[in-house]
Amino acid sequence: MDPISLIGIDLGKHCFHLHAQSASGRMVWRKKLTRSQMFTLLGNVPSCTVVMEACAGAHWVARQVEALGHQAKLISPQFVKPFLQSNKNDFADAQAICEAASRPSMRFVSARNEAQQTLSALHRVREGLVRDRTGTVNQIHAFLLEFGVSLPTGMAVIRRLPAVLGAHDLPPRLIALLERLQAHFKYLDAQIGEIEGDLMRQLREDERSQRLLEIPGIGPITASVLASELGDARQFASARQFAASVGLVPRQYSTGGKPTLLGISKRGDKNLRRLLVQCAKAIMQHIERRTDRLGAWVRGLLSRRHANVVACALANKLARIAWAILARGTHYQGAQAVAAA
Repeated sequence: MDPISLIGIDLGKHCFHLHAQSASGRMVWRKKLTRSQMFTLLGNVPSCTVVMEACAGAHWVARQVEALGHQAKLISPQFVKPFLQSNKNDFADAQAICEAASRPSMRFVSARNEAQQTLSALHRVREGLVRDRTGTVNQIHAFLLEFGVSLPTGMAVIRRLPAVLGAHDLPPRLIALLERLQAHFKYLDAQIGEIEGDLMRQLREDERSQRLLEIPGIGPITASVLASELGDARQFASARQFAASVGLVPRQYSTGGKPTLLGISKRGDKNLRRLLVQCAKAIMQHIERRTDRLGAWVRGLLSRRHANVVACALANKLARIAWAILARGTHYQGAQAVAAA
C-alpha cells in the first residue's frame, strides 16, 4: 500500500467521509466514520496533510487534527466545487477536496484559535441584536404611522414614545403593544451594551488591537473585527491580497488582451467591508482638518472622483495599513504633516 500523503474529509454533524490518497494521487482508502472513530483513525495514521472545507465546525476539527501531529488545511468551498467529478456524493466531495488541495496555486484559509472564534461569535451575536433593535424601532414607527402619528426616523422615537402615547387618542391595546415593543428595545439595547463591554475588555487585553486603533478612522468595533478576521496576517502574501479578500479591489472582466475593470468585487466578509467603508466616510467628513499625508491624498482624490469612489479607495488603503501593521508588528506612522505649498 502506498504511503498516505493527503486525506480529504467531508465534514458532517455525526458522520465523516474520508478519502486518503498517495503523493501520486492514487486512492489508498475510503472510509465513513463517526467523530470518535475519525480521531482514533487519524491518531494511528502517520503524519500527513489533512484537508477539509472551511465550514461549520471546521476550525475546531482543524485544531484537533493538528494536536494529533498532522498538518490541517482549510479550503473555501467555492474552490472545491470545480473539482467535483460526475455525480455529487459525500465520498466524491472528499475526493474533490483532495484534488483541490493538491493544486500548487490553491489558496487556503487559516484555522482560527479559540480566542478568535469566541471574538467572532460575539460580533455575530451583536450584529443580530443590532438588527433586531433596528427592526423594533421600525415597527414602532410603522404602527404609529398607521394611526396618523408621524415621527422623525431614528432612535429618538423611543425617548418620545411616552409623550406621544399621552398626547394622542390611541386604542388601549395598541398602547400596550407599543409599550411592549419599547421594553423589548430596552432589553436589546442593554444586551448590546453588555456585549460591547466584553469586546472592549478583550480589546484592552490584545496588543494587536491596540495598534490597530492607531489607524485613523478605526474604532473599537472595527479593530476587534480586524484582529479576529485577519488572525495570522502572514497568511496573505501582500496587503493587496488582503484587500482583495475583503472585496475592496476592482472586479476584472478582461479578454482578448483588453483589460476591463469594473466596480469593487464585494467578495469576502461583507461586515468587515462595510465597517471599513464606514471608517473611510468618517475620515472624509472632516478631511479638511487633516494636515497629514493621508488627508492630502484624500483631498486630491475628492477633487477628481465621486465621494463614494473615494470612500472605497480609502477603505482599501485602511485595509492595507491594517495588514502591514499586523504582519510586520509595527505601529501606524502616517501622521507626518504635509508642508504648505
